[in-house]
Amino acid sequence: MDKVALKLTLFGLLFTCVNLAKQDIDIYSFHINSTVTSRYATTVITSRVANLLNQSQEVHFDVKIPKDAFISQFRMTIEGKTYDGVVKEKEEAQQQYNQAVSGGQSAGLVSAVGRTLEDFKTSVTVAAFSKVTFELTYEELLKRRLGKYELLINAQPMQFIDIDVHIQENTGISFLEVKGALSTKDLTNAVTTIRADKDAWVKFYPTRDQQTKCDECSKNGLNGNLIIMYDVERQKQSGDLKVSNGYFVHYFAPTDIQRIPKNVVFIIDESGSMSGTKIEQTRLAMLEILSDLAEDDHFGLITFSGHIQTWKPELLKATEGNVEEAKMFVKRIKSGGSTDINAAVLKAVDMINNYPQEGSASILILLTDGDPTTGETNPVKIQENVKKAIGEKFPLYSLGFGFDVNFEFLKKLSLENNGVGRRIYEDSDADKQLQGFYEEVAVPLLTDVHLNYQGVTNLTQSTFNQYYNGSEIVVAGQITDNSLETFTTEVIALSKSTKVVYHSSVFTGDLSSDRPEHENFIKRLWAFLTVKQLLEKMVLLKDLEKENAKKEALELSLEYKFVTPLTSMVVTKPQDEEMQVAHKPKEEEKPNRIIFTPLYFAYEHYFSCLARRKPALHKPLVGIERLTQKPLTTSPPPSMSIRVLKSSGNAHPLCYDVPLAQKFRLQQNVLSEFSMNGQLESFGGEGFSQIAIHYKTNHHLLLNTTEMIYNDGQKTVKFSWEQDLTHLERENVSLILRSNEMDVTMGNIRVVILLHKKDGDIFLWPAIWQQPKDVSLMGILGEADISYEEIPGSQTPTLKLKDKEVKTSWVMVKDYRFASAPAVGCWLVPFQAVAQRELSDFIVLQL
Repeated sequence: MDKVALKLTLFGLLFTCVNLAKQDIDIYSFHINSTVTSRYATTVITSRVANLLNQSQEVHFDVKIPKDAFISQFRMTIEGKTYDGVVKEKEEAQQQYNQAVSGGQSAGLVSAVGRTLEDFKTSVTVAAFSKVTFELTYEELLKRRLGKYELLINAQPMQFIDIDVHIQENTGISFLEVKGALSTKDLTNAVTTIRADKDAWVKFYPTRDQQTKCDECSKNGLNGNLIIMYDVERQKQSGDLKVSNGYFVHYFAPTDIQRIPKNVVFIIDESGSMSGTKIEQTRLAMLEILSDLAEDDHFGLITFSGHIQTWKPELLKATEGNVEEAKMFVKRIKSGGSTDINAAVLKAVDMINNYPQEGSASILILLTDGDPTTGETNPVKIQENVKKAIGEKFPLYSLGFGFDVNFEFLKKLSLENNGVGRRIYEDSDADKQLQGFYEEVAVPLLTDVHLNYQGVTNLTQSTFNQYYNGSEIVVAGQITDNSLETFTTEVIALSKSTKVVYHSSVFTGDLSSDRPEHENFIKRLWAFLTVKQLLEKMVLLKDLEKENAKKEALELSLEYKFVTPLTSMVVTKPQDEEMQVAHKPKEEEKPNRIIFTPLYFAYEHYFSCLARRKPALHKPLVGIERLTQKPLTTSPPPSMSIRVLKSSGNAHPLCYDVPLAQKFRLQQNVLSEFSMNGQLESFGGEGFSQIAIHYKTNHHLLLNTTEMIYNDGQKTVKFSWEQDLTHLERENVSLILRSNEMDVTMGNIRVVILLHKKDGDIFLWPAIWQQPKDVSLMGILGEADISYEEIPGSQTPTLKLKDKEVKTSWVMVKDYRFASAPAVGCWLVPFQAVAQRELSDFIVLQL
């Protein structure tokens, strides 16, 4: 199979608010940080708000999180004191809430389910001229659908935000792209993407002006989505294994197999409740779906209301003639009558059972918008009839149209028959939703899939009825035999009735994460997936089995502090120890319905969102990395250098060495009247001890490791690295000091100076995030992007750089353009090959 792009969608966090007459609240920072480690995403939303009035008032924190995610932490920090949410059993939290209500306290949280998001709202009273920090963390295992993971950021008017995304995939990242309304027009320049072999970073730091200029933006701010798409290298068809701290996870998504022809029957509700837009969109979707059938597929059509109508009594091959005839049948579908779901589904089962096709995969797809109203109307009896008829031979997928449908009934109907239930939302794109679901199951690759492991326990689901192109099977578990030197996996499945086996045996030492900070994520991933699957099983189980599953899911939810349908988060209010309770809403509830459980904190007014913003950061074009070579002697100059990373138009950056103990011109743009110089530390140092930035004739900024001094020609302002977030603006100049970063914008150039602390040493590192591309730039940081060609066949790696062949070597360095200093690979070349000048040309006497 061709490689399919993965699409990661970060679900958007909204900050909803209402304008007031005066600007009495300052949301001086609203930041979303998402780290995706091997498909497991942890997202932290941090909002920092200041009360500008001389009296106390309430401020609100209102975000939306993905429906499939679990909140794992919420905290508020007020005047240096932190108030943490505590996850408790739902019944216990309910009792606390009832006691609070009986004591006269109010309810303030509305939790509701939308298409992909849930609301989380809370508020707190903040004293005069004081600040509050809200921090919400949620976790989710990203599902692969249509070959894509989705990490979607949705922002609406009056929300001014910064976004950082870090994707880490040990098998390698082969493709990265950013799309969506928030990457259009002026906002294109606010999106930064950086790639290394196993890492990718996406930054979205728009200015206030940029946030009003996109396809769906308004003068009040952002309105639209940012979609991050990426693909991973698939090095082994047997899958990607990871082991850490006694737990493992196995990602299985083979691409070396041919598609299996499918037998599919579409069961379409045409009862009276489907009239109007619903039936029109169903017709549109079915016409597209029929066009997508492969010629070796077999298909059937059933429409139902109070009676059953089949297009043909048997399944037919999807030839061009048959497809066109079926389209004419679809165009004649009209709504009217009652709803006999039982008879319709049983008829579809008979059609597949009576016309078996060797080496194929069978699928039923049911679309309905209401409850059964004629024939067999008892949901339990219908479930029993369908389960007996199918006999676990093939899956049934149920699509519930709108909110009048009994979604719990459809969900159980599908889960009992190896399928899933999916809601189709009544919207202008309902036909696209229907087509999208069909595409997920359109290309079967394997059937009867079994994943086997040695020396493990507490496995998540390890048998699957079918595996579809663009999806991914994920299995996690606990390793019981810690003496295993090798970890063995075996996957057995059928491909066109032929048995296929995937074996893999890997040394456990080779599977451990090379990032110590990520050692715990596999255990949390296992817990997350286990809880999810136990909650699904509870829909099917009864009596003692159901109670045991509930008990296990509850224990894991409490241990890992997940807010699930079995738990709630209790938050204590700073004033008078009042409390709030956050519950996870249910999918079957309508979006505008209050799902009880408020998070209560005090007064009742909203606030202006006219927030100060951080200036935009764009692509970090250059950065510097220190390299220590062989041991030094006292007579020659010190053989220590810094290594400068250069972004390029190619997949990998370039790098070159610059000696320490010098003052250098880092960057100069004569047309912009901008220059930046740096003092490298002497022998034994790690980087820059001082950096000076000059703009026009009157703006000067000098930075060292303890303070920063800015002069605009009239006034001098001093900053300390220890002080809180500070924002200073002059004409065409913006300075923002945040945690160990000074963000500098002067004219059309933006630079971030980072303060690094490493092994007792403190040093500065510059990263240029925005600069003109079509002007002459001078300095050791050089021009914005440099392209090169790799020359194949050379004994020594060789690049063609600026029309010259240059010998090179592949080296790994620390990239200090980021606070985390990730390791990246680069092609090491001589400085002269990049700059076409000598290093001595850039030495300066004064900063």
